[in-house]
Amino acid sequence: MLSLCPFPARAWAAETPFAPTDSLRVSLLTCAAGEEIYSLFGHTAIRCENLTQGTDVVYNYGVFDFNSGGFVLRFALGETDYRLDREPADYFNYAYYYHGRDVWQQVLNLTREEKQRLISLLEENYRPENCVYRYNFFYDNCSIRPRDKVEEAIRGTVDYGTDMDAPTDITFRDLINQYSEGHPWSRLAMNLCLGSEADKPISRRTQMFVPFRLQADLAQAQVVDSIGQKRPLVSQENILVKAMPKGKPRGNGLTPDICAWLCFAATLFFTVHDHRRKKSLWSVDVVLFATMGLAGCVLAFLVLLSQHPCMSPNYLLFVFHPLHLLCLPWIIRDERKRRFSPYLTANVVVLTLFMAFWAVFPQEFPPTVVPLALSLFVRSIGNILLAKRKQQ
Repeated sequence: MLSLCPFPARAWAAETPFAPTDSLRVSLLTCAAGEEIYSLFGHTAIRCENLTQGTDVVYNYGVFDFNSGGFVLRFALGETDYRLDREPADYFNYAYYYHGRDVWQQVLNLTREEKQRLISLLEENYRPENCVYRYNFFYDNCSIRPRDKVEEAIRGTVDYGTDMDAPTDITFRDLINQYSEGHPWSRLAMNLCLGSEADKPISRRTQMFVPFRLQADLAQAQVVDSIGQKRPLVSQENILVKAMPKGKPRGNGLTPDICAWLCFAATLFFTVHDHRRKKSLWSVDVVLFATMGLAGCVLAFLVLLSQHPCMSPNYLLFVFHPLHLLCLPWIIRDERKRRFSPYLTANVVVLTLFMAFWAVFPQEFPPTVVPLALSLFVRSIGNILLAKRKQQ
């Protein structure tokens, strides 16, 4: 959904980009998904052609500067600014052709007045003092902004054929999973970060944050004017860019589920082996608890500090939390001396309750969590049993 390119150098042209008698054509462009996590959901832009003057430009709300200072931190905090850019259609199309992403065009069935109004709205938004906006993945992105501008330009209302504000049985997480299919590691990362708010039903209108959902809804939409007459919002659909053929897709290799179960198998093996030898391999716990603690730090950061929606509450903090990392020195100290660990005992209780009430939580957890939680559970139980054997 993002256009990953630095801010291009450009100058603001003060003159009006069209004359009242010019022949104009305005289209909504929907770009296919890419391979990177930021492009899995496609992209939306608006193409404006002046057939009289021979100009052809694309208005793109998905431009950001990845090289700006602190970009990753600001993105995690939900404080990332994006901007509207205007570029030649040939440049835009070739970029997607080169990266192997098709582009579909929907020619909008607007009146002359509505086309002029839409272009004027975009040009006003393109001014240097107006072009930057605070990006929000679900509620204010490259798909939502073009939709709102089109609706604002129309003299009348847009009828999508259904109640767009009524709740459906679709959630944000459902859409995340659908459009990240084939990218298991990206899907896992997003599912871990999203909290229980992502599992609440959303409306058809809210689903338009996905460009492909907007494309499908516009294809069925009609414009209703002031006297009740209707006309299709889209007059023509076609493939604008047929992308460069891609090479053979790479295999996914080890998926998160396979890696997590391998982790559990290794953890179980070491725990049984240590129990028989009456000796704890504390180095295994350093790696395991430190890794889970670092994951917990990321989740806690997103829950407490991020402005991104749907991050809080996140009940995965019962499994992955910063205490695993903060209490690690005391965990290892007790293990090496084979002393009873209050922390590991509490961890067993928390993990037992978490797994027992898994289905009760108002949050959908990725299956990968199961073997990881079991790994923490097994290591905690193993060390408690070793401490108990020493006391006997």
